[in-house]
Amino acid sequence: MYPRKMPREIPDESFLQPEILCTEGIRQRYIRNWNRKENMAEKKEEKKIEKEEHQDKRIEQTGQVTLDENSKIGNIHLISIIGEIEGHENLSNNSKTTKYEHILPSLAAIEDSKDIQGVLVLLNTMGGDVEAGLAIAEMIASLSKPTVSLVLGGSHSIGVPIAVSTDYSYIVPTGTMVIHPVRMSGMVIGVPQTFDYFKLIQDRITGFVCGHCKIDKNTLEELMTETGILTKDVGTILVGEEAVKRGIIDEVGGIDKAIGKLHSMIQEE
Repeated sequence: MYPRKMPREIPDESFLQPEILCTEGIRQRYIRNWNRKENMAEKKEEKKIEKEEHQDKRIEQTGQVTLDENSKIGNIHLISIIGEIEGHENLSNNSKTTKYEHILPSLAAIEDSKDIQGVLVLLNTMGGDVEAGLAIAEMIASLSKPTVSLVLGGSHSIGVPIAVSTDYSYIVPTGTMVIHPVRMSGMVIGVPQTFDYFKLIQDRITGFVCGHCKIDKNTLEELMTETGILTKDVGTILVGEEAVKRGIIDEVGGIDKAIGKLHSMIQEE
């Protein structure tokens, strides 16, 4: 009598004896099914390896990856803002930079994608170009999908607007934020119009920051012009909880809280 149910895995050849599988046709069909399953498993493993290689290459080139291996609803796209935010000129090869020509198209693609439901922004940046930083911040703020930021080592200078551009923001306990007035490199013409231009740029930054967090403009400008904290500069350093108390960041937390918050926001959507 034939067994009612074939085993899921083929054991040794002793299973294929005539007293169990009486006909050659049954034996061949069983082997074909087994080989088909083996081929499907191999193809699945090849796709997994190919996907991992693609992710590694993408992280190396752009610092971005899609987090889609979780069991929860919604895929998260991770964007890292690291090093110096590059402007319209390329920085030296020795510098770690964030290129706006990588970030802006990615954000546009995220907004248009049906497969991505949220964005996580990791920040460890010294700041950089004002125009590029504000462009990235405005793009993140205008996304219709839930966004969360996490300040790690630091988010200084023009990194502050990017940190507050998301729907919710976190900072680790040892994370820092340096707030200072606008700076300009290169030739500066000593006329009143130059200082008016400086003020215009600074108003753009303070207006954006105050519009996306709880701090008011007067307090922010006081932090910018503080003279008793930085020995060789003007400005303020905020560490972890202090950034939350000042109303710039929403909460102290790490990657677990950031991803958990983003998943809860996606479910609410």
